[in-house]
Amino acid sequence: MSTMTRAPAAPSAPTRAPSPSWRSLRLGPLSARWHPRHVAVAGALVVLGVALVVAGVAAGDLRLPAGRVLAVLLGGGEAAERVVVLGLRLPRTLLAVLVGALLALSGALVQTTTRNGLASPDLLGVTGGAGAAATAVLVLGGGAARGLGGLDLLGGLAVPVAALAGGLAAAVLVALVLRVTGAAGLQPLLVGVAVAALMGGLTSWMLVAADLEDAERASAWLAGSLGGRGWAEVLTAGVTLALVAPWLPLVATRLLALELGAATASSLGQDVRRSAAGVVLAAVALASVAAAVAGPIAFVALVAPHLARMACRAPRPPLAVTALTGAVLLLLSDLAARTVAAPVLLPTGLVTALVGAPFLVWLLVRSRRAGMW
Repeated sequence: MSTMTRAPAAPSAPTRAPSPSWRSLRLGPLSARWHPRHVAVAGALVVLGVALVVAGVAAGDLRLPAGRVLAVLLGGGEAAERVVVLGLRLPRTLLAVLVGALLALSGALVQTTTRNGLASPDLLGVTGGAGAAATAVLVLGGGAARGLGGLDLLGGLAVPVAALAGGLAAAVLVALVLRVTGAAGLQPLLVGVAVAALMGGLTSWMLVAADLEDAERASAWLAGSLGGRGWAEVLTAGVTLALVAPWLPLVATRLLALELGAATASSLGQDVRRSAAGVVLAAVALASVAAAVAGPIAFVALVAPHLARMACRAPRPPLAVTALTGAVLLLLSDLAARTVAAPVLLPTGLVTALVGAPFLVWLLVRSRRAGMW
């Protein structure tokens, strides 16, 4: 009886070297994880952002070389240059950085919590709600002010507070509808579009019924432009971002558990409903504050998290990189709005819409091919 011998195994194909893994950084009792690729992407975004800030401050009718811009920022320069740089261009440029970061963080929180890459505050009706509430204040408040001899009873905080309340109200309305109808597939997006259409109808009605002066003020705000904003808006957005930044590590930990699913997150000891509600509420607040200081600027909250995730090759958008991506994206959009059709200044929201709308179509096509709906 012949014996059978096993043939020697063929040599295995060379395997690709694994990508650099997460690493730990310890500072006394504190520790944090970091990834080399995330750090590299963040560093590149910081360099690009600084260059765009200088370019944004230099661009305009009075073109200033980068050296003159730096001289003014360091306390030098002529009187006219200081007025242009410190009074007009620098607040607008810094506001683009802050609003872009706020919108990007809001979009990342919503997308990760809902586990839906198509979700964003503007597509879920939050921006529409903020716009409708702010329009009501601009229209009704303007009429009341003129009726009392020009006295502004509502004060400078009226529009930001109304935008925040309107964004929260729209988010609650979407949540109530989804609680009844379900939240599978594209259902949240469709409900959000319906709520946004409702808010848009209310806004249009108020603009038609308003006086010409009030309608012009409201239309300028609804265009989503960074022009005409000053240091008060920069302070509002900066304080908001400063209050949120220390909580990002904790939020990132909760997002990691929520991304694993409700059952897994519950098994890890997390109150899923409370955690998800808190994260979404924070996202709505960030988007509403951004709309309050700059008007409704669409698609930044949708596009920035995807760009950050693809750049980092990560399963979900890293929050710090996402914030930097949003800042750079809005800096680029605002610079294009000021220079492409110069001397005509385009609304920044128009530029972001021209970039974001095709990106949304691409996401829908990709989701369809992947069988997500």
